[in-house]
Amino acid sequence: MNFGGDGVTPAVKLLLIVNGAVFVIVNMAIVAINPFLEARIFMLLGLVPSLVWNNLYLWQLFTYQFLHGGLLHILFNMLALWMFGCNLERRWGSGFFLKYYFVAVVGGGILNSLLVPGQSAPSIGASAGIYGVLLAYGLIYPNQIVYFYFLFPIKMKYFVWIIGGIAFYSSLTAGQSGIAHFAHVGGMLFGYLYLRMGNPWGRLKLYLDQRRLARLKRRFQVIPGGKNDDSKPTLH
Repeated sequence: MNFGGDGVTPAVKLLLIVNGAVFVIVNMAIVAINPFLEARIFMLLGLVPSLVWNNLYLWQLFTYQFLHGGLLHILFNMLALWMFGCNLERRWGSGFFLKYYFVAVVGGGILNSLLVPGQSAPSIGASAGIYGVLLAYGLIYPNQIVYFYFLFPIKMKYFVWIIGGIAFYSSLTAGQSGIAHFAHVGGMLFGYLYLRMGNPWGRLKLYLDQRRLARLKRRFQVIPGGKNDDSKPTLH
C-alpha cells in the first residue's frame, strides 16, 4: 500500500484547497493592507481559550484549524493529511472521514480550552485533525511502515504511541506558546472515542427512541394467538 494511494480523494482535496486558500488570503491581506493584521486575525479566528470562555468565541473551536503560522507549518500538516488521510477516506467514504476529522479538530480545541482556560495566546493549525488521522491510521494499518523523521523505519502502531507520548509530555511542560499540545492530545482522544463509541448524538437518539417504544408497549396489551386462532380477540 502506497501513501496517498491513487490520486487525491475528494474530502482530502477539499481540505487541502481550503487550508491553502486561507493561508494565501491571510498572507496577501497582511502584505497588501496591514502587517499587523495577522495578529488581529489570529486573535479572532485562532483558538484563544480565554476568549472562548469569557467572550463566548465558540467558533474558534472550529476555525483555528485553517490558520497556519508559516509555509513549513502548513506544508507539513497538508503533507500528513495527504499521506494518511486519502487511504482512510477510501476505506470510510468522504462523509464519515470529514465527520471524524472535524470531531478530532473540535475535540482538540475543547480539551485545550478546558485544561488551559486562561491562555491568551492564539493557537493555530490543523494538527489536532492530523493527530486524529494518524491515530485512526495506526489503528487500521498498525503494521504499515513509516519513516520517523524520514530516517528510521517504524511500524505505524509504535509511531502513534511515540507522537502521542511526545504530545502529552509537551502539553505538561510547555508554556503559553502557539503550539496547542493539548489540542494534539485532544484530537487523538476524541478521535478514538468517536471510533469506539460512535456519534454521541446518534446514541442519544437511539436511547430516546427505545424509551419511547417502551412507553408505547406499556399502553397496549398484546394477547398471543396463532395465525388462524380466532377464539380470542387480538390487538392490531
